Parts: sequence; structure tokens; C-alpha cells
Amino acid sequence: MISVCMATYNGEKYIKEQLDSILSQLSDNDEVIISDDHSTDDTIKIIESYNDQRIKVFMNNKEKGYTRNFENALEKVSGDIIFLSDQDDIWIDDKVKKSLTLLEDNDLVVSDAQVVDNDLKTLAKSNFELRNVKHGFFNNFIRCRYLGACYAFSKKVLEKSLPFPKNSQYIPHDYWIYMIAISNFKVGVIHEPLIQY
Repeated sequence: MISVCMATYNGEKYIKEQLDSILSQLSDNDEVIISDDHSTDDTIKIIESYNDQRIKVFMNNKEKGYTRNFENALEKVSGDIIFLSDQDDIWIDDKVKKSLTLLEDNDLVVSDAQVVDNDLKTLAKSNFELRNVKHGFFNNFIRCRYLGACYAFSKKVLEKSLPFPKNSQYIPHDYWIYMIAISNFKVGVIHEPLIQY
């Protein structure tokens, strides 16, 4: 079972395209866990309009901000495989399939991403190339350049990652999860963009 964890806050502009790109790749037994940071726009209304039993919405009653919002979602997962998702990205076809294939031999996989503008026009074909991303522990210890929205990982990585450190402003959720994974488990890299962000 797959659990997709999404953190939302006033994301009405892109949330539908994002959910459409995710749900089309999931089975009926998978789930999308959404933690909302008390949006004041129509984000929740749009999500509820799906009336899809795979979508489960929770309000974030922790400290505001994306790290605690993601933590709130991650605490609710039922699946053995977890994908992270921002509210304003688009998943490219076969993201799930390609990630699951690499997860057969790894505990966390991270893919590349296309960088796009508000109209989904490509600004950079590769986030790895744009940001000169280098792989491995030491290259990402001071500043991790991987995007959390490009992560998929096993439940055992999640169990070792929770709870997140208290000073989340110094250690964002995606940096923390990557450091836990690469220090304790096997990490794989997909050198192909699997999202547009």
C-alpha cells in the first residue's frame, strides 16, 4: 500500500492539477494523506469535491509551517511506501511505477525534477543540473539540495525519522529524512525528472 503525504496551505491555484496527477497513478487501496495548515482559501473545498475515499484530510494543530505540517501527515500513514508531495507540483506519468522499481533494492529513492513556471512552461529540464546537485552523504551534509517532493521511501525510514527535531527551522523535514536514510539505509537516485515543480 502506498501513502502519499501532502502538506497544504492556501493552495487552491494548483491543488486540482496536483491531485489529478497523483490519483491517476494510485490503486484503489492506496491513500493520499493531506495535512492542511488552516487554509483560508478554497483548498479544502476543492479537495473535498473529489469525494474520493483514498483522500484523508487532517488539520495541522502543531506549530505552523511546512515541516510540522508534513510531520502531521506522516504520523497518519498506513502504507508501507511513502511518497512526499507539495501542493503545487505535477507528477509525471510513471513516477510511481519507476520509483517502486528502484525501491525494490533501496529504502529511499530521490528523483530529478523539471523546473517550470506558473503556466507549466519549462524553465529547466533538470533540477539536478540547474542546482549542480551532487549525490552522497558528504555532498549533502551541510546543505541538502534534494527536493522532498521527489522522495519515496519505506516505512522503516519513516519510523526512524519520526518525530522530527524540535528546531525545524534549522532542519527541514526533507533534509532530516534524507540524512536519516543515507546514514542508516540504502538510497537510490533516479536521474530522470518525475515531477514538474
